[in-house]
Amino acid sequence: MSAEPSFAALPDRALIAVGGPDWRDFLQNLLTQSVDDLAPGEARFAALLTPQGRLLYDLFVVGRREGAWLDVAAEHRAALIQRLTIYRLRAKVEISPSDLGVAAAWDGEPGSGWVRDPRLPALGWRGYGAQVAGDPAAYEAHRLALGVPGAADWGSETTYPIEANFDLLNGVDFHKGCFVGQETTSRMKRRGQVKNRMLPIAFEGPAPSEGAEVLAGDRRAGEVLSGIEGRAMALLRLDRLEGELTVEGRPVRVERPAWFTAALGQDAA
Repeated sequence: MSAEPSFAALPDRALIAVGGPDWRDFLQNLLTQSVDDLAPGEARFAALLTPQGRLLYDLFVVGRREGAWLDVAAEHRAALIQRLTIYRLRAKVEISPSDLGVAAAWDGEPGSGWVRDPRLPALGWRGYGAQVAGDPAAYEAHRLALGVPGAADWGSETTYPIEANFDLLNGVDFHKGCFVGQETTSRMKRRGQVKNRMLPIAFEGPAPSEGAEVLAGDRRAGEVLSGIEGRAMALLRLDRLEGELTVEGRPVRVERPAWFTAALGQDAA
């Protein structure tokens, strides 16, 4: 007997409908993930980068019979539509907001109509237009427990996708054709020039303030990003994670998720 799933509405996410004869080629040339063979009912995790290779927007591309939905941060939807419209040029592509809500389900099978989260099986499913009750904070706690960074952790134009572990969470296809920001992204991966990664930190009590320094002795080892009681994400220097770490005078410990160590092998140890 399968477990009953947990559900949560995600009011911080919103949808953009993309259609028209050229929609697939249009997205293929822009995004970090391939959509050439995206099937209806399938989702791909991706990002739109700056030409310099920094993260602008994270998104899920969800295949439909007549095009795709882009599942994006609600606060950035209008800006993303504007940017996609600029990129459209003469392509036969239709771009418009959708009123359907976004939801998440995890810890059990939610039934038909839900789409598997492509980042990590344990994250569960995403639903579009599903009417569910549930506290969004419960989903954030679930995500943080798995050590997966989210949109609140990378801001806009400040982080490289590899620093946010997009390469480990099925967010970058290094074998596809060109995409915006590809040169920098591919060079970082190829040369192993990744000095910082997002990882969860654990501690006693409430989350430190966003932007608080993580210290290794008296040396800066990173900064705190989003967090909840007892746990937060942090952008950390990989060469300064040994020994005692503190934030705002409190001891913290770095936790390397199983998916992270499996993907990086000895480099993550």
